[in-house]
Formats: sequence, structure tokens, C-alpha cells
Amino acid sequence: MLREVGTGRYEIALIHRPGRDDWSLPKGKQDQGESLEECARREVLEETGHRCRLLSFVGFTEYRDRRGRPKVIGYWLMEALGGQFMPTEEVDDLQWVELGLAAQVLTYGRDRELLAALGTVDLARSG
Repeated sequence: MLREVGTGRYEIALIHRPGRDDWSLPKGKQDQGESLEECARREVLEETGHRCRLLSFVGFTEYRDRRGRPKVIGYWLMEALGGQFMPTEEVDDLQWVELGLAAQVLTYGRDRELLAALGTVDLARSG
């Protein structure tokens, strides 16, 4: 989820999950019968409190969760349309970080790889 903070300058929303003590991109599990796009919008709203508009597909990550189950997550470039973050047990903090500095904050390499993929997207033309 991005927001423009000046001409050609963007910030990305990163979340902190206290149960894992990590900083990551908002993501979540797809509900039965739910499209990947619906899942992305719902999970970002649940984790960040912000409604978003999908702009363009960024990519998938694949990994095994703490129980060894395979996970495949789809990610989209999203524009924040409004909302307000409220801490929960699952996500206790949200930070807006300058796009060029976010890789230093993210815990997982797979998230940093997705962030690097944004470098190939013309953010000004994605909307």
C-alpha cells in the first residue's frame, strides 16, 4: 500500500506483527470462494485500517509457515484511499516508510524481493 508524499516520492505501509516480532508487507490467507484481489483488499483493510485501490499486480511469494504448510501469497501495488490504523493482537504497529528505505526495515528477504520488483513499475502511471 503506497501513498504519494510529493512529486515522485512515495511511502509504503509496513506492519509489525508482535507474535512474530517482524516487519512485513500486509498479507493474508485467502478465504474459500474469494478471489486473490478480494483477499488482498480485505487483508490490507483488516491489517492496516485503510481502504485501497488495486493498481497493478506485483508478484507472488511462496514459503512454508511455522507449521510447515505451503503458502502462496499474491501482492498488488495499491493506493491508499483512506482509513485509520488501529492496533490489534495480530498487528500492533503500522509505519509509513519512504519507498527507498523500506528494504532496511523489512524482516524477510521475500518481502525485499517484492519491494525491488516495484522498481520496474512506473508508479506515476500505475493509477
